[in-house]
Amino acid sequence: MAEPVRFAVDERGVATLTLDRPERLNAINLVMRDLLWEYLRAAREMPEVRVIVFRGEGRCFSAGADISEFGTAPSIMAARRARHDRDLWWLLVRHRCVTVARMHGYCYGAGLELPLFCDVRVASSDLRAALPEVSLAYIPSAGGTQMLPRIAPPGVAAQMILSGEPIDAEAALRWGIVDRVVPPGELDAAVEEAVERALREPGAARARRLALLGADHGAGGPAAPE
Repeated sequence: MAEPVRFAVDERGVATLTLDRPERLNAINLVMRDLLWEYLRAAREMPEVRVIVFRGEGRCFSAGADISEFGTAPSIMAARRARHDRDLWWLLVRHRCVTVARMHGYCYGAGLELPLFCDVRVASSDLRAALPEVSLAYIPSAGGTQMLPRIAPPGVAAQMILSGEPIDAEAALRWGIVDRVVPPGELDAAVEEAVERALREPGAARARRLALLGADHGAGGPAAPE
């Protein structure tokens, strides 16, 4: 059986991580989270890898976490321990590689939060982005409450987090949630342009990440990437 996350590295040192569960709109389950963790750690230890691209197979990037697994952990403490031991989001924050998100279709919940941790976000005009966890009496616990207010205007971030309502690509671009929007047929070319720039100027994206993480206005914010 094929793994739900594909990992490939090309001759330029560009690693591609593909969410490959299109029949479930790439809903991120525990297996996928663990594979993302393992592949990101592998890329970190491969000196030839300089850029990582995240993409989703099929109709969308990701419709979010797989809610069918909610509440299946043996206990709350076991769930917390697993998240602590394999903290995918903190690994992304501190990763040495430049990260690029190729976003199309639904980018809901964790499917938006993962790109928010990336250095560059390129979107198709069919993008629909949302943090709908409030509709499940839940919160955007994969970093949405922390990363979105650092990227978008505070009022916009609050509206998205508290309402759960989706926004379109135009709004996402206007509010800085994505860096570029192109027609669906031009998405791959636009991502390739972002990758080529990251290969030429890796410091630019990482400098933006440092500035982003310094937005806490105090010493208690996240540590800088390694």
